[in-house]
Amino acid sequence: MRAILTVLALWAAGLGAAAQFGKISVLYQTLQTTYAAHAGVGIGLMVSIVGIVGLIFGTTAGLLVAKIGPRRAILSALALGAAVSLIQSSFPSYPLMMLTRVLEGVSHLTIVVVGPTAIAGVTSQRHQGLAMTLWSSFFGVTYAALAFFAPSLIALHGPGALFQLHGLWMLLCFGALFALLPPDPSHRPTPGQGNLLAQHAAIYASPYLAAPAMGFVCYTVTYVAVLTLLPAAVTPGWGPFIGIFMPLVSITVSLTLGVWLLSKIAAFRLVQAGFAVAMLASLGLWATWGQGAPEAAFALLMAAALGVVQGASFASLAQINPSAEDRARGAGAIAQLGNLGTTTGTPLLALIMVQAGAAGFALFLIGFSALGIAIHAWQARRRQQQPR
Repeated sequence: MRAILTVLALWAAGLGAAAQFGKISVLYQTLQTTYAAHAGVGIGLMVSIVGIVGLIFGTTAGLLVAKIGPRRAILSALALGAAVSLIQSSFPSYPLMMLTRVLEGVSHLTIVVVGPTAIAGVTSQRHQGLAMTLWSSFFGVTYAALAFFAPSLIALHGPGALFQLHGLWMLLCFGALFALLPPDPSHRPTPGQGNLLAQHAAIYASPYLAAPAMGFVCYTVTYVAVLTLLPAAVTPGWGPFIGIFMPLVSITVSLTLGVWLLSKIAAFRLVQAGFAVAMLASLGLWATWGQGAPEAAFALLMAAALGVVQGASFASLAQINPSAEDRARGAGAIAQLGNLGTTTGTPLLALIMVQAGAAGFALFLIGFSALGIAIHAWQARRRQQQPR
C-alpha cells in the first residue's frame, strides 16, 4: 500500500509539473492583455521558456539528481514550484514573471527527471509497466483536467486563483512525498566519470542510458505537432472531435492495452510496434483525407499507437537500467530530447504541410516513426555487443 501511495503521489507531482505549462496556456489571452506591451512573442516565450530550460539542462539535471538523491531533489522542486506559483498569482512585472518562469523550468525539469526514477525504484518488476505507463500520462491528463475545470474556476474566482490552486497542489504533493519517500541513499560517486561534458558524452554513447530518450524524441516530435495541427487541417466539423478524443484515446489505450502488452514483450519491442502501427495509420489518414469519419478513425488509431509508444518508452528506461543512478541519468536524457521534440516538431510539420499538404503530413509521421524503429533496433544490437 505504501508503494501504491508513493506512485500516486509522484504521479500527482507530475500533474503539477505539467500544469506549469498548462496554466499559462489556459491563461494565454489574459496574459496577452495583462502584459500588452509583450503580447505575441513575449507571451509565447512565457509559455515555452519552461521547456527551453529542459532542452538545455535536461541531462545536467539527471546527473545532479543522481548525485544529490531523488528525495531531496523532488522536495526542493515542489517547494520552489509552489513559491513561484504563488508569486505569479499577483501578476508581477513582466521581467519578474519571466524570472519565475525560468525558476519554474528548473522545478519542472527536476520533477520529470525524479518521477520515473523514483517510481521505478518503489515498484516491483511485475507492476513496473503499469506504474511507468501511468507516469507517462501526466501531460495528457493535466491538459484534459485544465480544459474542463479551469474556465469555471477563473470565471468564479479570477485568473489569480489558478496560480494559487497550483501552488497549493504543489505544497500538498510536497507533504505527501515528504512522508512517503524513503531517505536518499548515501551517494558513492562512480570513479572515472570525468567532467560534466564527459558525463554527457557517456550518457549519449551508452545503448542503455540513451536508447529510451533517442526513441522518445521521435514520439514527441510527432505527437505534439499532430495534436496541435491536425484538428484544424481535417474535414470541417471533425476538428473538435479529433482534438478532444485523440489525447483521451492515447491515454486510455496506453493504460490498458499498452500495460497488458508490456507483460508479454520487452518495452523497446513495444515501442517499435507502436511506431509501426502509427506508420500504417498515417497512410490510412492520407488515403482518407477529407472524408470525415474514416479520416477521424485513422487519426484515433494513430493516437492509440503513439500512446503505446509513450508508455513503453518510460517502461524501457526502467527495464534496461536497473540502478537508480542510471535511471536518473537516462531520465535526464529523456527530458532533454523530449523537449527538443516538442520545441521543433510543430513548426517543422507546419512548414511541411504548407508545402505538401496531406502527403507531407503522412511522410512526416512515417519518417520519424521509421527513425524510432531503427534507433531501437540499432541500440538493441549494441546492447547485445556490450552486455552490462
